[in-house]
Amino acid sequence: MAPRQRPATVDDIHTVAQAMPHVTDAGSSADRPVYQVGGKSFVFFRTPRPDARDPDTGERFDDVVVIWVPSEDDKLALVQDEGTPFFTTSHFDGHLSVLVRTSGIAELTCTELTEVIQDAWLSRASARRARTWLSEHGLT
Repeated sequence: MAPRQRPATVDDIHTVAQAMPHVTDAGSSADRPVYQVGGKSFVFFRTPRPDARDPDTGERFDDVVVIWVPSEDDKLALVQDEGTPFFTTSHFDGHLSVLVRTSGIAELTCTELTEVIQDAWLSRASARRARTWLSEHGLT
């Protein structure tokens, strides 16, 4: 398997997010980073909340990551695709983000995860920073 086609890992979330330009961690603890660009979050490790629970036990999920998306269409495409681990809850209705559990991150390839995180960064970065990054990577 090509290196980028291997299953994604939690470490990949950190590596990809931190590799984007102008990223800071606004989290209050090392185990729950909040990756931001220009003061805007684009990936963060969420604390257990009442809206994300195991349907069998009722236990709050303690491994949820929030990832911003560029549009509602992007959100729907990710959460409605049964082939991905992305989901949402009613708490995030109208919010341009998807949720993913770290326990399910290996259902994605490293390439898929990288694209989602890069899109998250692009959706939150300033227009100038986004244009610069896209140009440097030969993208439009």
